[in-house]
Amino acid sequence: MAGVGIGVLPLFSTPDRHQDPAACRAQDVSAKNKTFTISTWPLYIDTDTKHHTSTLTDFQKEFGVKVNYYTDVTDNVVFFNKVVNQLGSCTTTGRDMMVLTDWMAARMIQMGWLQPMDPAKVPNLHNNIISSLRAPAWDPERKFSAPWQAGFTGIGYNTKYLPNPPRNIKDLLTRPDLKGKVAVMTEMRDTMGLMLLGLGYDPENFTQAQWDESIAFLEKAKVDGQIRAFSGQEYTDDLAAGNTVACIAWSGDMAAASPDAHSKFLVPEEGMMIWSDNMLIPNMASHQTIAEDWVNFYYRPEQAARLADYNYYVSPVQGIEPYIKKIDPDLLKDRDLANLVLPNDDYLKQTHNFMALSEAQIRNYERDFSNVSGV
Repeated sequence: MAGVGIGVLPLFSTPDRHQDPAACRAQDVSAKNKTFTISTWPLYIDTDTKHHTSTLTDFQKEFGVKVNYYTDVTDNVVFFNKVVNQLGSCTTTGRDMMVLTDWMAARMIQMGWLQPMDPAKVPNLHNNIISSLRAPAWDPERKFSAPWQAGFTGIGYNTKYLPNPPRNIKDLLTRPDLKGKVAVMTEMRDTMGLMLLGLGYDPENFTQAQWDESIAFLEKAKVDGQIRAFSGQEYTDDLAAGNTVACIAWSGDMAAASPDAHSKFLVPEEGMMIWSDNMLIPNMASHQTIAEDWVNFYYRPEQAARLADYNYYVSPVQGIEPYIKKIDPDLLKDRDLANLVLPNDDYLKQTHNFMALSEAQIRNYERDFSNVSGV
């Protein structure tokens, strides 16, 4: 999560920003107006090629819909700043769906900014979601959210320029040969989760003193010139170009990069972070039926397999392995790559979640991180 100005931070806890989703609902014009607008992250959906028809094209053909697919989410808080005023005042965002990370989804549910999905219209979600994502504490019945993909945060590096990558977080932020060549994410929970792990602390259960030490560790790396940039998802471009040679990275970005990018994902010795991004229908969305069709379509195992084979993130849909075997049998033969899509138990034992935070902690920790990142 990126840092954010102090003026923005209190908005979640301002009482007049809360909404009642039942009273903040637009007329559904899906039957008359066959368009659907989604804001999501880059590199998340397969594309049309000479030999491949994408899942997006197939959805449009099957449902007779024109999809406006925008990749304008590169950081949760930066995107939040684009839509907070509309969501907080019960006016349209111009979007029928947003794809945001679990912690941001939880906060939006708490604020009443999302529309519930009709379970009868998304049976594939409830029948096919993997058990580990079925009932998060912040949306135990999956009424408001449907995971798009899940993934891991660890170390990414350029194999062309860095044959000897850092194996742990301390090396990433202290090794002299990496000075000025490291990128760190603006997503606070990804970056600080790894800082905590790098100092031997548990990101799921840490103290204020441990947080302070971890922030100081990050700040020292910045002051020392180790860190070239705090970046959103554009970090992939700098890594491919060799402007940075190692970074904090998302697993799917590294795995799905072209061979020319020379990008590789590495699990730090201390472990890695795990997260999910979720499909959400904002208040005042005017194409809810199409949004529910979209969720139901991508929870078909055959479609989920095609998606996972493209972006190499963890699929939230069970039953995709037989389809993966047909589409891309080589994927499952490469255990390192297969673990990024269908992780085994040993791989998952290396993962950590970030501790649930109170609103006061969120404001304080975002301020601390913003002071270091400058974002």
